[in-house]
Amino acid sequence: MQQEATQTASRNLVMDIPVSLSVELGQTQMEIREVLGLGAGSVIELHKLQEEPVDVRINGRLIARGEVVLVNNSLAVKITELLNG
Repeated sequence: MQQEATQTASRNLVMDIPVSLSVELGQTQMEIREVLGLGAGSVIELHKLQEEPVDVRINGRLIARGEVVLVNNSLAVKITELLNG
């Protein structure tokens, strides 16, 4: 009983610590001249198919995969797989 209370208290201590969550849609490689040529309306082609899952990362660490969905005219990510590790 004491151990459970200690674990709960320890968990509560970290619940309000901010973390950086990012969703990676894809990647590409470009030369600097291509990057400098980008402007409004430029399209950057990613090396990922439309139906492939996106990676969800916390502080750079991969924690889940999901799919991009539309919610109230905003993009969102629906988690489809939680990763261990």
